[in-house]
Amino acid sequence: MKLDDLPGRALTYPEVGATAGELPAGYRHIRASAQIGTGRDRFEQAGAAVLRWGMQRGAGLRVQATSDSAAAGTELVVRIGPIPAPCRVIYVLDEPDRRGFAYGTLAGHPESGEELFSVRYDPATDTVHAEVVAFSRPATWWSRLGGPVTRLLQQLVTRRYLTGI
Repeated sequence: MKLDDLPGRALTYPEVGATAGELPAGYRHIRASAQIGTGRDRFEQAGAAVLRWGMQRGAGLRVQATSDSAAAGTELVVRIGPIPAPCRVIYVLDEPDRRGFAYGTLAGHPESGEELFSVRYDPATDTVHAEVVAFSRPATWWSRLGGPVTRLLQQLVTRRYLTGI
């Protein structure tokens, strides 16, 4: 699968943008966070990295994207080994104390859903946290069949997102 294959592909779920609020029923939900440092400088460094696919690359995934940095509409193919996972950036967070983006799955992705990758600075404690919020369900017969393995892989990759930035 190539980036040229992605324009015009539909998102595979109707709840577009739901990672910004209440997660929809009928999906597996993930809400995970970890402290990754302290100070405004660490936040700025992590915020820049997350917008340049740093969580994905830090987790050991390969990323090909239509831009170097996340922007609404950016299309990308994330690869977990030989498995391509086509996505589109839905929205970007660029707030004083929070940076990140969410992408949604496109046709051809083994899962259906959305994932938010962000970093947050807490000025009260001077701490920086990496955060992942997601909802997903199998989109292919083989991802349904491999359900327990798929969930285990999601948990492993989520932990690596949080520690790889």
